[in-house]
Amino acid sequence: MSIILLLVIAAVVLWGIVAYNSLVSLRNQVENAWRQIDVQLKRRHDLIPNLVDAVRGYMQFERDTLTQVVEARNRAVSAPDQASRLAAENQLSAGLGRLLAVMENYPQLKSDQSVLKLQEELTTTENQISFTRQAYNDVVLALNTRIETFPSNLIANNFGFRPAEYFKGAAEDQAVPKVDLSLGASGASAASAPPRAS
Repeated sequence: MSIILLLVIAAVVLWGIVAYNSLVSLRNQVENAWRQIDVQLKRRHDLIPNLVDAVRGYMQFERDTLTQVVEARNRAVSAPDQASRLAAENQLSAGLGRLLAVMENYPQLKSDQSVLKLQEELTTTENQISFTRQAYNDVVLALNTRIETFPSNLIANNFGFRPAEYFKGAAEDQAVPKVDLSLGASGASAASAPPRAS
């Protein structure tokens, strides 16, 4: 009888060790995935001042757009915690989308090689951010599921594991676009409006 009890205790202890190590591994994967996002966000932060300087001379009437992008970048760089940083990065993404859309209205920018190069680098960086954000959110899902499901939640609650925050898109990205398929004047003017960059 005592051998069976010892085996049960040993199995429970072994399970506890495996569950704890699994949670630690997932938490470390979340931190690593965030570092990958951070690398791309810093690259974006470095590109923005160069892009703003390059287009400033062409975009005399778009000072508000340029100012909003620079201010959003500064908020993102100086955010005190991850939640503030995520919110600031979403504002920056929205501001960059507006800037890139406005740039389409300036044909002379399309022939400026330095602007084209910066725009291409920024687009590549945005694509990398999307890719790393998806990888981060996948690991966050795995960690949060493990923390919330029984019986691993017993280990998580007793050892202080907390759910991680998802990197959510900007509210503008989640809005359903309005599509007007009428052939009237309002449809024609909607069709002529510049596309919103994502």
